[in-house]
Amino acid sequence: MSLDITTFYNVINNELTSTETTRHGINPANRQPNPPVPVSTAKDLDNAVRAAHAAFKIWSRTSFEERRTALNAFADLIEENKDPLASLLTREQGKPIAQSQMETSMALQWARTLTTLDLPETVVEETDERKVVQRYVPLGVVGAIVPWNYPLLLAVGKIVPSIYTGNAVIVKPSPFTPYCDLKIAELGTRCFPPGLLQALSGGDDLGPMMTEHPSIDKISFTGSSVTGRRVMASCAKTLKRVTLELGGNDPAILCDDIDVDVVVPKVGVLSFLCTGQICMMIKRLYIHENIYDEFRDKLVEFVRAFKMGEGNEPDVFIGPIQNEMQFEKAKNIFETIQQDALKPVLGGIIPESDGYFVPPAIIDNPPEASRVVQEEPFAPILPLLKWSSEIDVIDRANDTDMGLGASVWSKDLERAQRIASQLEAGNVWVNSHFDVLPNIPYGGHKASGIGVEWGVDGLKSYCNSQRLWLKKNL
Repeated sequence: MSLDITTFYNVINNELTSTETTRHGINPANRQPNPPVPVSTAKDLDNAVRAAHAAFKIWSRTSFEERRTALNAFADLIEENKDPLASLLTREQGKPIAQSQMETSMALQWARTLTTLDLPETVVEETDERKVVQRYVPLGVVGAIVPWNYPLLLAVGKIVPSIYTGNAVIVKPSPFTPYCDLKIAELGTRCFPPGLLQALSGGDDLGPMMTEHPSIDKISFTGSSVTGRRVMASCAKTLKRVTLELGGNDPAILCDDIDVDVVVPKVGVLSFLCTGQICMMIKRLYIHENIYDEFRDKLVEFVRAFKMGEGNEPDVFIGPIQNEMQFEKAKNIFETIQQDALKPVLGGIIPESDGYFVPPAIIDNPPEASRVVQEEPFAPILPLLKWSSEIDVIDRANDTDMGLGASVWSKDLERAQRIASQLEAGNVWVNSHFDVLPNIPYGGHKASGIGVEWGVDGLKSYCNSQRLWLKKNL
């Protein structure tokens, strides 16, 4: 059955429902309205939570094999509808269709791979008198709060672990990108019992309603560090379990022995993919002084060739900024280029257009204290910074309250690993950046997050840790 991508509903207890008040997202490429979506109320959330608890009581008793079967059917439905989902993703998020197809493929990979992992059940001690087992049991109802940059992948990355570990889950999409998430919840009605996977579209008040709700047992949140702090404070009121995947200001350190022509296209893509709107993009590029001028000039020429435009146009790489709020933040950062007398070697000006378009900008060796270095712009602006001393560049790379990702690039793996081992980040790469896999845990240090998603450790975060003591002789 093909997926209708013209009308959009909440999914509550496997029923498609709407609300008295509706709103609509904006296509960021042309600022035209997308279709109307519900604006959920506290009553809608209460109804969903009640249905989720009823579903949890039954689902938590199922076997992993039963859960795997249902989730594989869910993955099959995503695969059957990958083309309309990718098209819808470009319309609501703005990213080029090739990048939407990549996200849809990743969502499918995550859906299929996470269910192949096993939660460990470990015998901690066994004697003639007793046996002690360390095991993991489901929490109850999960609230999954999904951001607007990768709405499909990050929703699936919360839905599948929730259901696979025996929980029910309520998805709250970003108000900017509700469409794909509502549709995959609709797909879930074909393979999950009522109340197990639900989705509520809403405004800015829906997130706080979820974090404060006394009958939601865990919040999995992906978004900004500023909002993450508010989420954590709100969850503390009811001692909810919480996983936070927050922002980053990722450094990449280029050593002087790299092959410049090989590394330039890799770094160029990894700095400007999704118009720089990825928490793990390269945000600060530290280039050894011996190759600085050559690398800068070749990177400028490579990035200059990126085509910018509406996502369905052929060969587009740079789409629009996703929403007006983020567009205004980008404009504010760009204003500091002139205010701080920085030197752009590419871009630096935002032209008038029908959409939220920001051409890529590269800033030549700005001061470390400048905003383009210190802040996460979530826009296509990249500072290039010169270094000569390993100790100095490590200190500069670590001089941030963020700690999501970092990378080192060198032909000398011993040198690269020596530097990489001193970087303060949850994800550190050598000769790559932004590598992620569903079977490997992912999370940040410092203000970039609490806990991890994905991998076996991610599955554990959707569970309570339990010790089962078995006394053999009564």
